[in-house]
Amino acid sequence: MSRYYEQRFKGLNLSLRDKFFNLNFGYMFCIILLALIGIVVLYSAANGNLYPWAIKQAMRFGLGLCIMFVLALMDIKVYLKYSYIIYFFVLLLLIIVEISGHVGMGAQRWIDLKVFKLQPSELMKIAMVLVLAKYFHGCNLQKIESLRGLFAPMCMALFPTALIMLQPDLGTSLMVLFTTMVLFFVVGVQWWKFVTLGVGSLVAAPIVWHFLHQYQKNRILTFLNPENDPLGTGYHIIQSKIALGSGGVFGKGFLSGTQSHLNFLPEKHTDFIFTMLSEEFGLIGGLTVILLNLIIIAYGYIFAFRTTSYFAKLVIIGLNTNYFLYVFINIAMVLGLLPVVGIPLPLISYGGTVMLSVMSSFGIILCMDVNRHINLGRTSLGDD
Repeated sequence: MSRYYEQRFKGLNLSLRDKFFNLNFGYMFCIILLALIGIVVLYSAANGNLYPWAIKQAMRFGLGLCIMFVLALMDIKVYLKYSYIIYFFVLLLLIIVEISGHVGMGAQRWIDLKVFKLQPSELMKIAMVLVLAKYFHGCNLQKIESLRGLFAPMCMALFPTALIMLQPDLGTSLMVLFTTMVLFFVVGVQWWKFVTLGVGSLVAAPIVWHFLHQYQKNRILTFLNPENDPLGTGYHIIQSKIALGSGGVFGKGFLSGTQSHLNFLPEKHTDFIFTMLSEEFGLIGGLTVILLNLIIIAYGYIFAFRTTSYFAKLVIIGLNTNYFLYVFINIAMVLGLLPVVGIPLPLISYGGTVMLSVMSSFGIILCMDVNRHINLGRTSLGDD
């Protein structure tokens, strides 16, 4: 079917019906399967109850699925045309958060909309990719290789990152920066600039350390030596490792996880949900979730390689990289391979804004793939 549509609609604008049947259903199946696994684990986290997490997660996923389809069936030119407007709108939301945002768990990251609390930093991950893809879509290689040509995109990345760090949210700000650097690398920024940035970061590390909040310093110190304070800052990661190890190969069984159900495992429905899943379903369950995520990520990069539009390539690579960072950081975090930074596991962890932003990313990626033969006026870096 895919080859049929490629031959029939090459270079043409598709109708809504044609777009729908040209969606990649294998990609969507993996997304839906992961979300269902998440709902099942949240049901277990509440000791076999749909409330308070599983039912809300199911409703949010249903809404996210609708958003994904709407965004997937949109005209690709809409994203190109309104990228700057989307970016500055989300930037305004970040400024509102800084001025009068909702405070929770010691951080000011949300806008209280009464119906739900919106976290603009999650939306900025999408807006940043769109605006950088739009900018580089209109650049030639000579402009990208000049410092003057990189000044604008660097400002577009650093200003919202600084606002996110002030919330404070170090994990999200680092994700935004890393995704930005990946896009810079893809478009052809020279190696020596990345090396210079790396050396500069190492030199500035002692200064940055001075400005970190005490809880952020504690997370890094705990990562280096969690046994130093086993009942305090090291408690989370120690309990996580115990739960992971106790699950064995096949797990303790559904609703039978001792560390989680006896409340030894903190944040079992959000940041440490992968630990709970692995305790109940063992190594097999954990590897299944990792495999599904790898398939989704592989699909994304395949979409990027086969699309004609340079703008679409950058959007897919940026959003796919952002999703990869979610998965990698969360799993590495609960395994003790990275400091605990509060990054959820997408589609599995409980959370509203993250669910909707990730589903929106999937919708935009699908839109780029459906319209992979649409020529937006620039197909390679060498074009003027």
